[in-house]
Amino acid sequence: MTGQLFPAVVAVLFGAVVGLLLFVPLVAVSYRRRGRLTLGRLAFWAASLVYFMALWTYTLLPLPTSDDYRCAGAVLSLAPSVDDVVGAFADGAALTDVRLLQVVFNVLLFVPLGFLLRVALRRGLVVALVAGLAVSLLIELTQLTGVWGIFPCGYRLFDVGDLTTNTMGSLVGSLIGLIVPTRLRGLEKTADAGAPRPVTRGRRLLAVLCDLLGASIVGGAAGTVVQLFLQFALRREDLVADAVLGDLAAGWVPILLWLIVVLVTGRTVGDLAVELRYDGGRLPGWAARLLRFAAGIGGYLLLGQLLGDTSLLVGLFALVSFVLLFTTRAGRGLPGLATGRDLVDARSESARADGH
Repeated sequence: MTGQLFPAVVAVLFGAVVGLLLFVPLVAVSYRRRGRLTLGRLAFWAASLVYFMALWTYTLLPLPTSDDYRCAGAVLSLAPSVDDVVGAFADGAALTDVRLLQVVFNVLLFVPLGFLLRVALRRGLVVALVAGLAVSLLIELTQLTGVWGIFPCGYRLFDVGDLTTNTMGSLVGSLIGLIVPTRLRGLEKTADAGAPRPVTRGRRLLAVLCDLLGASIVGGAAGTVVQLFLQFALRREDLVADAVLGDLAAGWVPILLWLIVVLVTGRTVGDLAVELRYDGGRLPGWAARLLRFAAGIGGYLLLGQLLGDTSLLVGLFALVSFVLLFTTRAGRGLPGLATGRDLVDARSESARADGH
């Protein structure tokens, strides 16, 4: 059971990592294409990421070790697969026969591919046929060549039967996709995507999440780049071991980037992603933007960098910000109180006028 669960665990973990990396762009695209982000659409994209990871992990993992490696051959005929199906029914226990279950699993494995092509890209049976065959062939060739030469020979069987059943699965998935209403298919921009929508606390919370997640990813990337540069370009192992410069980059790069974005646009990355803007107030624009930065994600990041993430003051700032998000009008929170501005949909006429 452990060996069977391993590919699933890897698929979920890698899917989660990729999902976190793509979360902010997906939110931004959804608000610009659909005008909002629903839990159903978020779950759809999350499931899609996990599926594509599972497609590879179940067909390539576990990788062989030096102790159990055996070269596999190739089955270039459909006859063995047909014999398996016929034999399973002939024995009278088809529903529990491993031979039939293997064929069924190969079909089911590619059903989501055809479904996604139909629902997400509005592509029909021909594309499902070509894509299913191409993806399956790529996987089979990867297995046959020992992951393109990493291993001396193929460690899994190249099977024409798998190519056939996988392609059938993609076609079945495309047919199942027909049950999804046409209006819900595709990535095209909807007619009401640019229409203003109510500013809810959930939407404001999503903006905060985008800021926190985006800043963490940018900081982690900046620190990693600095460490790699020190190690491979400058060959300074002492600085790599100390990690002082890497930590400085991880802390200050997102602070500076978010400050620039706020000063230029008046909004944080999270505000931009969910189409929100602070509007009105009596403060000059530059002062309001600085306060927007300091009373929001900027203040949190600055306190964490100067005092440490475990500082009591950092925790208090986060707690107050969280409480005010749910107790102030439309969730304008601490930035709204500090600037004297209201939180509005950036697509509204007043917000457009203020933005210009």
